[in-house]
Amino acid sequence: MLPLFSLLLHLSHLSLSPAAATNITIPGCPATCGNLTVPYPFGIGINSGCSIGPWFDISCNTSFDPPKAFLPADLFSYTGNTSFHRVEVVDISDEHVRVKNTVAFKCFNQTGGLVRNQTSGLVVQNSYFTLSERNKVFAIGCDDYAFASPVSGIEGKNFTSGCVSVCSGAQDVTVGSCSGMGCCATSLPTGLTTYVADVFTIFSHIEVWSFDKCGYAFLGEESAFSFQGPSDFLDPDFSIRTAETVPVVLNWVIGSHSCRDYQNTSDYHCQANSDCVDFDGGNGGYRCSCKSGYLGNPYLSPGCHDIDECADPKTNPCNGTCTNLPGTFNCSCLHGFEGDGRKDGSGCTARSSKSPALKLSLGMGIGFLSIFIAMGWLYFSHQRRKVVKLREKFFLKNGGMLLKQQFGSIESGGVNRLNKIFTTEELEKATKNFSNTMILGRGGYGTVYKGVLIDGTIVAIKKSRVMDESQIEQFINEVVILTQINHRNVVKLLGCCLETEVPLLVYECVSNGTLFHHIHANDSPTWLSWDNRLRIAVESAGALAYLHSATSKPIIHRDVKSANILLDENLVTKISDFGASRLIPLDQKQVTTLVQGTIGYLDPEYFHTSQLTDKSDVYSFGVVLLELLTGKKPLCMDRDQAQRNLATYFLVSLRENNLFQILDPRVVREGSLEQLEAIASLVKRCLSMNGYDRPTMKEVAMELDGLRKLIKQPWINQPGSEYGLSRIHEGEQSDLYNVSTNPYVDSMEASSLYSSDQIHSFYPVDEPR
Repeated sequence: MLPLFSLLLHLSHLSLSPAAATNITIPGCPATCGNLTVPYPFGIGINSGCSIGPWFDISCNTSFDPPKAFLPADLFSYTGNTSFHRVEVVDISDEHVRVKNTVAFKCFNQTGGLVRNQTSGLVVQNSYFTLSERNKVFAIGCDDYAFASPVSGIEGKNFTSGCVSVCSGAQDVTVGSCSGMGCCATSLPTGLTTYVADVFTIFSHIEVWSFDKCGYAFLGEESAFSFQGPSDFLDPDFSIRTAETVPVVLNWVIGSHSCRDYQNTSDYHCQANSDCVDFDGGNGGYRCSCKSGYLGNPYLSPGCHDIDECADPKTNPCNGTCTNLPGTFNCSCLHGFEGDGRKDGSGCTARSSKSPALKLSLGMGIGFLSIFIAMGWLYFSHQRRKVVKLREKFFLKNGGMLLKQQFGSIESGGVNRLNKIFTTEELEKATKNFSNTMILGRGGYGTVYKGVLIDGTIVAIKKSRVMDESQIEQFINEVVILTQINHRNVVKLLGCCLETEVPLLVYECVSNGTLFHHIHANDSPTWLSWDNRLRIAVESAGALAYLHSATSKPIIHRDVKSANILLDENLVTKISDFGASRLIPLDQKQVTTLVQGTIGYLDPEYFHTSQLTDKSDVYSFGVVLLELLTGKKPLCMDRDQAQRNLATYFLVSLRENNLFQILDPRVVREGSLEQLEAIASLVKRCLSMNGYDRPTMKEVAMELDGLRKLIKQPWINQPGSEYGLSRIHEGEQSDLYNVSTNPYVDSMEASSLYSSDQIHSFYPVDEPR
């Protein structure tokens, strides 16, 4: 679909009526504000009747030269400590509205003191405008990381998206590259109406201050931003220039339902000769577009106008007689000529009057027809071979050979082969041709669909991202990992399909949501009792211990978090999402990898050294235990500075003897004092900064299982009992609040942990004592 303005501009070059050539706005309404053209359904003036509704009103401020256009102040506003109060419009197209940006920044002096600080964001108080997928979250700097999240209390969605940008010298930075050295970028989920962005520093720019004094964060159109390298660090007007040149792109729609819901109602605004197109990238709604062969504004009566193709011979060449038709045209040769009149040059040629030539042509045609019939079976054979070759092509493209190599490198005794190779037709039928209504969720490596197989089995089908060859290795990695696992608390892989354009994995369906949803979502159907929480912890720890020690090669999950712990209808635990997991050779205790995981759960030692061990999963699981105990999220920018990182807040609370003040009150009521203190002691050891001081996952599982048996058989908590508290780290209770022995908390005191915007509150760096 061509941009609306190009269509309307093209009208002026065609032989249309004056009404058709100016069909941009409602009659009597202005069409421009300064350099901005404002077509209907938008309209200039608040409550002027020039737009389709108040959310499409454009306020034109003529005190500027040239005048500037703004969205309604009561429906759109910037957030953060910015001097802007109104959202300025810089462009309107048939699908998007581009608005002027704001940039978050923090600037420091040579000793690390904060000298300038600003956050940025946008609030849209209606569902007709959503943030476009053309935007990216950018972080600029050599000592910074950025977060973007919905505005609390408005969006109704819980997530945080961000990236880390670091470098040790200006020579390390590549101009035009946003891959993490001086510049990084990441995406936001679709369908958002609000965001707030902020930038944080790791070491207050002390080590890079000579060439980089500020860190920046902003959401903006990806194609509009070009990273200039070190020159951006030294530009004092970087935030102003970027706010002016890199807009935020908003999708706009009419209404909040589909075309079918609005047809035959007063809310259906598509006029004659136009098509209604559903918008599935947000909260519903639709747009209108002129049919092929028509131009105009599809929202204004009398609708789109037929294009006279015969009036533009350069675009529609005709070497014969051109006849304009509704939506198209016909080109026929003159009398006495034959051929295709639409061809350039001599498309129509004089018709031959010699009948022998005609007879010869007919004879040759009959001869060729008989040959074609004889060769028909060859054609169908060739078509069958093409299908086979296409499937082989997809098999190779989707990592089929890599999968064979991975299986070949694993001992056959340790591999649990796939149950079934599914065909494309089976999975398309099971998911209603991968309908959006069947989507269960989206993850970092693809989309998960609900499917119903022909025998009635309900499955979950994971579809990798389209045409992203960089994720083939992650996909094959997950297949290799899951084929070696046979555990009741790990999601079961049922089969795969590699003969499609994108690879597919078929799992058992675990449809009762994630542990994260049950703990944190306001619409969670049930409260998880203390007994259920402890059982879920035992099952999760047992599954991770199995991965670390019971498989043919140890498996490190690398992304343990409550969102990757699924629950079935009976609240039985299923560990999922092995796209980031790693197999560890038996002769190695650690591997060096690119740091990967979720901030808030990520092991600080792994973050700083890139050395991945099984103790990295232990740290992440310790954070999950904290979620079960406190009901709080691991990382929440809406909390006070001292409470944003849950692990840090927990350890400080232990030091100050305030453990029971941060626990969920219902957990405190249901659990015993001894049980809660014992689990807090276990969490404390899991969160040790030194991985050597952490327990193994097997030890964690055994301790949790012992505590659960205390609940079910309280009479065994007697002196000398196998599961009595006297056997659960004897003497640990007296050391529970002696947090000064924990290097994590020591480093917090030494680093002034609660100073403004210090990432030490997330990942402190210990120095030898």
